[in-house]
Amino acid sequence: MNLAKAKRDELLGPLSAVSGIIERRHTLPILSNVLVERSGEALSFLATDIEIQITARSGVLAAAEGRPVTVGARKLLDILRALPDGAEVALQHQDKRLVVRAGKSRFTLQTLAAEDFPRLAKPAGESARFELEQKALRRVLALVQYAMAQQDIRYYLNGLLMVIEDGMLKLVATDGHRLAYAALKLGAQLPRQEVIIPRKTVLELGKLLADSDASVKVEVGATQAAFSFGTVDLVSKLIDGKFPDYTRVIPTSHKNRLQAAREPLRQALLRAAILSNEKFRGVRWVLADGSLKIVSSNAEQEEAHEELEVSYSGDALDIGFNVNYLLDVLNNVSGESIECAFGDAASSALISYPSERDFKYVVMPMRI
Repeated sequence: MNLAKAKRDELLGPLSAVSGIIERRHTLPILSNVLVERSGEALSFLATDIEIQITARSGVLAAAEGRPVTVGARKLLDILRALPDGAEVALQHQDKRLVVRAGKSRFTLQTLAAEDFPRLAKPAGESARFELEQKALRRVLALVQYAMAQQDIRYYLNGLLMVIEDGMLKLVATDGHRLAYAALKLGAQLPRQEVIIPRKTVLELGKLLADSDASVKVEVGATQAAFSFGTVDLVSKLIDGKFPDYTRVIPTSHKNRLQAAREPLRQALLRAAILSNEKFRGVRWVLADGSLKIVSSNAEQEEAHEELEVSYSGDALDIGFNVNYLLDVLNNVSGESIECAFGDAASSALISYPSERDFKYVVMPMRI
């Protein structure tokens, strides 16, 4: 039974889009598979790990008589990648096998029953719906996603807080040592909503969203969120937990202020990081009028000293930071200059950008 005939790239694109969430090892074998089925007139690919589900439609006409089938995603992906560019590919369902034909090449893959494939429903009940440009959502995610925790026992930190209020979309990520906040104006006033999007979902969105004016439709319910853009539909479960109150973490009254060019500061930190302690990654910032000294050392008593001319007004200050946390914000948020506000050596620092008025980054100090 024919499923479809198409150029290799017409199948490879949507299959690649959904395969990123498939884990290599699963207790349920069917979760290693992708569901290939007819969606309207088109052929679609669907993958899930029970927490996230991604569907991508190809521009290929599906055969009218073709039945849904599930097949090993990695193997089908590897076969399509290995075929020549422009190859004509035929997918056929024969005797509980999927046969892939291209020229004189023929591959027979095992299948599992499509009716056993688990699916996530779209958000049910009350939900907030809004639409924005893909590039706008992609950009605001990139401003904060690097600050999410990884495999933290405080499971609610392994994701991104999304707050809809006052006509704004606010995104917050923290791992307990630093916090990133970014906001974006929405075109409409919506009821207040606060949810936590899982880390894996955020990273997949970052890969799949295009840097284009094309729109993404977002629907946020109590337990799930859905994102629809281009030929892709992504549905994700939400993290059930209480995110820390980020408004209490962002300092508002620090009087010691520094302005510096971002790139020279980033380069100086990269050099100082070479001789920082491999485990603690600490660097000292020694601040005086018009001057920032960056000092690092390690267990072998090696030292690095960097000095930058900066605009600084405030108390003389000697404060330590994890250099990776500073480099993360400088690498992920572009702009010609940055502004830093400090309290004392035991207080968190607030980093902001004149070019990004709705962005804030808070980093805790460390003792060195």
